[in-house]
This record gives sequence, structure tokens and C-alpha cells, in this order.
Amino acid sequence: MCRLLKTCFLLMLVNHAEIIHSRNSEDLPPLLHKAVEEVITGKYLNALLDILHFQSSNAWTADMLTKVMAYFHAQEVMFTFSSLQMSIESYLKNLLYQPRQLLSEFQQLDQQQFQTAMKYLFNSRKDHLEMGSILLDWDKTRERIFQSPGVNRTLFLITLDRCFLALSALDCVDILSQVLCVSAVNYLQPDVIDSLPNILLGDAFRNLSAVFKDLYDKTSANTQRALYGWMKQILQKSYNISEFNESTSWVSAESLWILGRYMVHLPLEEILKIGLNEIRLFISYDNATKQLDTVYDITPELAQGFLERINSSGFDMRNTSTIYRLGLLVCFYDDMEQMDAAVARALLHQMIKCNQLRGFQAEVWKLKSQLLDIAMQNQTLDDILGSLSDAVVGLTSSQLESLSPEAVHDAIATLNQVSGWTKSQVMILSNKYLSCEKVLSFHNVSQMGALVTGISTQSFYSMNPKELSHIIRGTTSQYLPDLSPAQQQGILKKITASGDYSSSVKDIPGAFFKEISLPGLWKQTGYNSSMMKEKELRRSQALYLYELLSKKNYPVDLLSTGQLVKGVTCQHIESMGADTFLNTFKFFEMNLHLLSPYQINCLAWKFWKVSNVSIPPFLLVVLPIEYLEYVSGPLCVPFIASLGKTEMSLLNPSLHKKNAVLQKVQECLNGSIADEYDVDLFGNLICHLPPAFLHGRMSLKAMATALHPFKLCQQLSHEQKTEIKYKLLELYGFPNNWTAETTLDIGPFIALLSKGELNILAEKFPDIILQIAKTSGTISSAEELLSTVFESVAGGTANIKSSVTGSDCLGTRAPSSDEIIKLAEANAFWSVHELKCMDAGTFDKNVDLLGTVSGFNSSQLIALKEKAKQVWGSLPDWKSYHIISLGRIALALTEREIEELDLHSIDTISVLSQQTGWTLTQARSILQGFLEDSGQTISTLKSFDLVGLGAILCALNSTEIMSIRTAEFSAAVARIGLLFCSTPVLRQFKKMTESVFGTAASWNGSVLQEIGTIAGGLNEDELKAFDKNLMPYFQPVAIRLIPPEIFQALSPEQIANLGPENAAMVTRSQREHLNTSQLQSLQLALDGARTSTPETQNAASTTQEVQTAAPSDAPCLSGFSIWLYAVIILHLPF
Repeated sequence: MCRLLKTCFLLMLVNHAEIIHSRNSEDLPPLLHKAVEEVITGKYLNALLDILHFQSSNAWTADMLTKVMAYFHAQEVMFTFSSLQMSIESYLKNLLYQPRQLLSEFQQLDQQQFQTAMKYLFNSRKDHLEMGSILLDWDKTRERIFQSPGVNRTLFLITLDRCFLALSALDCVDILSQVLCVSAVNYLQPDVIDSLPNILLGDAFRNLSAVFKDLYDKTSANTQRALYGWMKQILQKSYNISEFNESTSWVSAESLWILGRYMVHLPLEEILKIGLNEIRLFISYDNATKQLDTVYDITPELAQGFLERINSSGFDMRNTSTIYRLGLLVCFYDDMEQMDAAVARALLHQMIKCNQLRGFQAEVWKLKSQLLDIAMQNQTLDDILGSLSDAVVGLTSSQLESLSPEAVHDAIATLNQVSGWTKSQVMILSNKYLSCEKVLSFHNVSQMGALVTGISTQSFYSMNPKELSHIIRGTTSQYLPDLSPAQQQGILKKITASGDYSSSVKDIPGAFFKEISLPGLWKQTGYNSSMMKEKELRRSQALYLYELLSKKNYPVDLLSTGQLVKGVTCQHIESMGADTFLNTFKFFEMNLHLLSPYQINCLAWKFWKVSNVSIPPFLLVVLPIEYLEYVSGPLCVPFIASLGKTEMSLLNPSLHKKNAVLQKVQECLNGSIADEYDVDLFGNLICHLPPAFLHGRMSLKAMATALHPFKLCQQLSHEQKTEIKYKLLELYGFPNNWTAETTLDIGPFIALLSKGELNILAEKFPDIILQIAKTSGTISSAEELLSTVFESVAGGTANIKSSVTGSDCLGTRAPSSDEIIKLAEANAFWSVHELKCMDAGTFDKNVDLLGTVSGFNSSQLIALKEKAKQVWGSLPDWKSYHIISLGRIALALTEREIEELDLHSIDTISVLSQQTGWTLTQARSILQGFLEDSGQTISTLKSFDLVGLGAILCALNSTEIMSIRTAEFSAAVARIGLLFCSTPVLRQFKKMTESVFGTAASWNGSVLQEIGTIAGGLNEDELKAFDKNLMPYFQPVAIRLIPPEIFQALSPEQIANLGPENAAMVTRSQREHLNTSQLQSLQLALDGARTSTPETQNAASTTQEVQTAAPSDAPCLSGFSIWLYAVIILHLPF
């Protein structure tokens, strides 16, 4: 583009003599003359649009530029090439980074200019625009415009404001649909709905309604209610209201079709008035089922209202054809009297979709249970297993255990489509299905669907390797990520142990590939870059493979694979030529989430060295704090926008640097967030605003837009949440005045309300509070909310039951299945006595769910363990699926009780090892139980046994660790490197690691990444001996595990080269052992400083002069420069 500008400029100079002889404005066509005048008066956007309109009906002749230049010369408007360049940059920033100004300019356009703008932005099919010799890349231009949230909001608002008056309604609807695709949830606020045209008929109304239906899940509850109101208003105008009275409804079949999902906002009284002919016509419509399948947020009351009208309209509600038309209404079917088994099975078949409902799952499962009882009348479970749909998920372990293998085998086509299984259920059904098969093969495994996760590790390992290869590449591969690490390791061990190791490893697909050990990769040859495009890699694998492949491949070929970017070292980045680096940077930017903070820091320094003027602003965050000083004036908005599109956690700045970044952002915004445009600009950065800023510097207008982005934040502090709560109370008033929609929109932030305020909401909207609590996390983060939910669901005398478990439980409130399902995490509020009084059937049916409750204390867990013993019998009789279903309840088992369990299966051990909180003696008992029951010793353990043991390996003593076979340890070392064992255990694992990778002195970056926490077992001499350039390749968790007295042995140079992420993991205890020089080095690492500080500072100071110096003629922009810029601006890359 620069070459084009220079060419144009030279042509202008050549034509200068001709220009001065042609000064008459009459030589210019009227529209072009108007455009030139608009340039002179500063209306640049108007001028651009007039030029575009002019050339749409006029040929751009060769002398046109000459005539324009002559007119400018006659007006004594002078220009220089530098002012031309400056005006281009200035206007560009206006366009992208000042959307409010753009909105103002759009509002001042005349009707023809507005039509031209809409045409070229939304309806032009041209890839390029030609203006004489100037060629504009229009596709790329529009793409960049639509990537700017602020500009998109401007286009949305101006379309609402002017489009329906200037263009056809159908064209405007199409434009709105394009703009809303970017961010419907932020743009479609309730107050904006008032700006929608209230007279919109025919296809335009239907099309716009269809747009809103597609965006339903992307809008807030208040916006959904407002859109329903807008649709209702127009629909009502289609009818003569005088023809209706209080007993009839304006709702017709067509209205229901148009409303789509918005039909759930109809009041119950309106539903009950819908004409029977209209409801009959609606249900008869072919697409009615599809529409009713999407009403995920319908309530039981509204669903039953529709069912009542459908029933009254003459449909046979027990006819299979009718049942299939009901969509999600079937989830609330309530006519159970004298129902026959065939109808019950038809209903169950349809109810497989009910798990998509936004709530009411307890009610759904209660209905399924009732239908299951009816379906089984005069039949056995074996007989009808294949016709029960996903109601089988509600069967207890004992019911599933009673099934015959033949029944499970015959019903597999149904069972493999069901979701929602617990691990114990999957184990039972898989064992029964496979017991009918003499040999485990690709064919019979491929029939199992999700049940494939119930195949034991040993069974996988016993299969033919070729059959296993087919399984991991076939249709069953979608379930492989759900396999336990032990199962995955068992499959890999068998495949890689086969004769043709080389080809088998190459064929291992996707996420499965990352389980291959680093030594396993070393055995392979023939890797190429294209092979890596479908693999998922650990960082240790990527480091090895990138280094290997970089010897015969260009960086672009390796980086374009995606995952291989994890293996790029600073040395690789530094060795790239300037052009290569700039041309491949897009691959780093696209895969920022795959890069470590250290790699990002290296990229930033490289970019600064190669092209500091064009460095992406977000990279300044990972450079030392002083580099933020360069962000000022016109660089402010691009800096914030760049950060807003990037996850701050990926950049991983230290707390000190993060505060400096936020301070700079506040300075850039003059200390406040004024409106929705500022919220758009902030993007992800909004999650990091300090509490004080939220308190005093965010307007209520901005808060209304910011609510949704705040709900997406993953790590808001308690102080941030508290300030958000006060803002919400200021915005919406006190909770006693909230509507159901407001409560839904505020969502998880209700957990910060007082107990009294929560009680008010629970009384008004019990189902909504229940729905919010399900997604609000653990007790510690939402104790008051969960307590309120518990009291709402389980409180009152209605829950008091006379239990048969003993006289101690008479008159005691005991948990029911419905309550347990509804309460989820709030089950933690049952007393120990109440849990003891739970019915045996209730426990058996819900033990898996109870095992997931994180808030149970030790006394509650003991009560549940005792209940398990009461229900399942003595411990030696417990099956593997019993133990697995316990979840956290297993933590209450004593060492003696653990000894009584049958722990022969590594799959059972694998599940137990995933629980956190085992004592060392419990872990030791589990280890001994597994060895004794499986008939193994430490020396006979295979790699999948080691992986399955997981954290239990931390209970090994030094002798046992050294008896592990090297080959098996080698295959499992990456998994072992995830464990947080004691220092003595890590030291023994380190010794084993040396038997695989050689002495510590010979380890490289990929080895350090592979062994993870095991590096925490290095001694003082070994740690001191590491090259400083290897320090960033320690895994961050390993840094934290190095004892302080060992950590202090690191030299200042080693500490300075830790990298930002590793430096941030240094503990307080480790810091306390460091001297002044080491602490200074640690701060350098935290800041992302380079070791060559003098050179860096020189470069920085030079660039500061370049970036901050403003040309003296900056305010006086040449008229011609701006005009020509208006013609070519959108062609420039930015």
C-alpha cells in the first residue's frame, strides 16, 4: 500500500504544472465538487461516501485526479507527503478507536450518504473496490471493521436509528442480523429494544423475529422478556382487538410459530385462553415438534398449561404420534391414571431429551421413575431393558446387577446412546455386555458407545494391538478422553509393545498422542510436520519434536501445526530473521493459549528488537514496567483494546506489574468507565478492575452492560464481587423488588446477598434460586446461598418421615431422592443424624451424587460410610462398583476397613487415587491392599499400574521406589511428575529418573518438562550445576516443591533466568532464604527483564524518542491529504 501511495504522490507531482492551469470548480461534476467541499470543511466520512456514490454511476476518468488537485490548489490547500501519511494514521484511529465520534458522524449523514454506507458495509459483494488506479481490498477492510466491538456497537445503534427510514425493512433486518452476530448479549439491552420499529409487517417482521429466536441463548433474561413484549405488540396489531374479550386470546397458531422459544414468556392465563382450533393447528404443524424441542427454560406450570389446551383440542394424549409431537412438554406429562405399559415406554423414549431443561431435573426423574414402574408391569427388567431409553440411568446398582448378560447384550443399541451414566453403572453394564463376548474385538467394543469407559484396563491390555489401533481411530475414539489415565496407558502400552512400533505411534490420534512418554518418542523415526497437525502435545513432547523437525523444516511449516508452538524456545525465536519472525508471528498470536508466559516474554523482546513501533500493545505487559510509560495519548486506546482481547492470565504478570498495568489503563480512560463503549473496549480486562475503581469509577450505565462480562470472569476476588454486588443493588434496587428476569440475570452474584435478602428471593423464585445454586460452586464460595436453598427445599414439617431404620429415627427429617437431586452441593447441610436416618433405597439410588458433595465434613462422611455398610453388607462383599460409587465418602474408611476391601482392580485404585485428602496411613493401606489382592509386588507393576496408583505412590518407601522396573517407570514418568509427594519421596523418584534420562547434569529442557514435580527432589549441588538457560523449563509446580534450603543454592544468574511464571511460584519461605542479590534477580525475572539490560535500555530510550515525538505540523492536516486518505484508508492494513 505504501508503494501505491508513493506512486500516487509522484503522479501528482508530475501533473503539478497541469494542475495550476485548471482551477475552475465547474470542471468537477456536482457530486464530486460536493465531496471536495466536504473535505475542506472537515466532513471526511461524508466526502468518502459521496465519492463512492459518484463512481457507482460515473466512470472514474484519468483526468479526475488532476481536476480535484486543481481545485485544491485554487483554494490554496497545500499538502506534503508526511502530512498525507499522518492524516491517514489519524483518521484510521478515528475510525477504529473513537466509535462515539463515528456514531456522531453517521448521524449527520444525509440519506443518500447513509444508503451508500449501508450498501458498501453490508450488501456489497465486491472483494475489491476500484477508484481509477487505486484498488481497495474491501473484504479485508470489512473484516477489520467488524472486529472492533465499539465500531460494531455504532453500526448497530445507527442501523436502529436510521435504517428503517432510509432502506427497505428487509434490508435493515439483514443488516441487523449481521451486526448482532458479533455480540448480541452486549448490544441487545432492554432499553435498546424500545428503539425497534413497532410497525413491521410481513416477511420483515418474520425475518427479524427469526433473528431474535436464533439469538435467544445469547441474550439476558430481561432482554428476552423485552423482545417478547415487542413481538407481542406487533402480533396483537395483526388482529382486531375489539373481536376479543377476556375469555379469548390474541394468540394464534401463527403467533406461536413466530414467537418460537419466546412462547415460554406467555402468561399461564393467556395460554389457557388460546383457541382450541389454533392450538390444534399449531400442534399439527410439521415443525411444531422441532420448536417444542427448544423450549429449554419452560416451567412446569406453563408446560402443563399447554398440555391441557392440547388435550382439550381433541388430541389423544396417549397416542404415540401425539406424544412424539410434544417436544419438551413431555417432561411434565401428568396424566398417569390407568396408563398402559406401551404408553409409558413411548413417553420414556421421548423423555431422553429432558436433560436439556434448565432445571426441574428432580421432577423429571420422579416422573421417569413412575413411568418405569408402569412400563415394567407384568414384565421383568430383562424383557424391556431396550425400550426404557435413558430411564435406565435411574436404576440402582443392585437393579443393574440383577440384569442378565444376554439382556444387556440385546439392548446395547439403546444403552450406547444414553448419557448421564455414573462410573459404577458403566462398569456393571460393560462387564455384563463383555461377558457375552468370547474375544474382545474392535467390532464388539465399537457397539458400546459411552459404555466403553467401563472396560477394565486389564481387558484393554489383553486385546490384540491391531484391534486396539482400530478402536482409537474409529467411531469409539470420541469417548477416549473419558478413559482414565490408567486405561489410556494400558492401551498405549499394548500398542507400542507391538512389533511395528514406528507405524503404530504415528497412527495414534489426537489427545491420545500426548500420553506417549518422551522416551517413547525417542524410539520413533520418520516424524514430519504434517503429522503433527492432528496431535495434542505435552510441552516436553513439543520441545523435543520442534527441535528435531526444525532441522529440516521452515518455521512457518512447524508453527502452522498449532501444538508445536509449545516447543519453540527463546533460542529459536531469537535466531529467526526479522522478516521470518514478522511473517510467522500470526501463528504465535493465534495460539497464545498454548504458549507459556516465558515464551510470550521472549516474543515481546524479539518484537521490540525487530519492530518496536509496530509491537502488538498487549506484549508491552510482559516487558518490564518502565515500558508501560510509552503508552500514552493515541497509543492508549489500542493498548486497552489489545489487552481486552487477550486473557491476562496467559500473560501471567506479577501482582506488582498487574497493578501498574491497571493503573495505566485507568489513566488512559481518565479514571472512569463511563458507558457501554468503555465496557466494549475493556473486553476481558474488566475481570481485573480493582475494587476501588469499581466502587467509584464505574457508571450505572456501564454496569448494566458489564454484568454479563462479569459473570464470565473466572477468578474475581471477594472484594471485587462485593463491589459488583453494591453496584447491582444500586442499579436494580433491593431484592424484594426484583423480577424473576433480574434474578436470573444477576445469577451467581446473588450468593453475596445477606441471608435475609436470599430468603426473600427463595420465597419469590424458589426454582430460579435452585437453578443458580447448582452452578455457584462449593460451600466456601456460596455458603449463605446453599444454606438458603437447603432450607427452601428440605425445611418444614412436610419433610418429616417415620423411618423404618429404627426408633432413633422416628420423627426425624430424612433425605429423600427428590431432595438430594435438587440440593446437589447443598446436601452438605444435612445433619449427621439425618444422614443416618436415610432410607436404604434412597442411599443406594443416590450414593454417586452424595459422593461428589465437597462440603461434607468428616462426621457426615463417616455417617454415610456406615450407611453404605448397612445397605451393601460387610466390606469383603463389596464389589468394585460399590467402592467406586462412594466418591469422597471413601475418605472415611479406616486403615482396617480398607484392608477388608477387594482392591485387586487397578481401575478401582485409579478412582480412589483421584480423591484428595488421604492420610499417609490410608494411602499405605490402599497400596498394600492392591498388591496383595492383585498378587503383585512393586517390581512386577506395569506402567498402567503406576499411572492408576497416582497419588498413592507417595506412600512408597525408598526401597520400593528403587524396585520399580525402569522401563515401566519410563513410560509413566510424566504422570508421576504431576504428583505432590514429600521431599524424600521426590528424591527417590529423582534417582529413578536418572536411570531413564541419565544424570541430572545431562538433562535438557524437554526432560525437565517431562519429569515435572520430580525436579523438586534435586539436591543442592545438582541444582547449582544447571545452566541458567534451562531454568525456565522447570515446571512451575516443581519450583514450589524445592526446599528453601536447597533453593537458596541457586545463583543470581539462575534466578534471573527463571522466567516470569516460575519466578511467580517462589514461596515466601523460599524468598526468606535468599540474599539481596538473589532477591533482585528474582524481581528481574518477575518483571520479564532481559539479562542484557544495558542494550535493552538503550533500545528502549531510542524508541521512546521515536514514539513520543509529535511532528510540529500535526494539528494542521492538509485538506488534500485527508481527502486522499478518505479514499484509500480502508485499504491499509491495521
